[in-house]
Amino acid sequence: MASGKTSQYYKKNPDARKRRLKQQAKYNKSKKGLKIRTAANKCNRKMGTYGNRDGQDSSHTGPNTCKKESMKINRTRPRKGKKYASK
Repeated sequence: MASGKTSQYYKKNPDARKRRLKQQAKYNKSKKGLKIRTAANKCNRKMGTYGNRDGQDSSHTGPNTCKKESMKINRTRPRKGKKYASK
């Protein structure tokens, strides 16, 4: 499978990758990041896709709703600054 533009950029720029990972780790520890991460994990567990390597992901379609779809489709959808993807 081909890598995306962002992935290619960070592979070519290790210093930028280190800065990004440092910033992401800091964000994940914040209250907002923790809340988002725990909600995502809860939804994933509810859908039965958490940690079973079935290639499925829970797509967060609204504040308290989610649906099961392939990881590739879910993670490549453009968000365009919206909080949730349009249906």
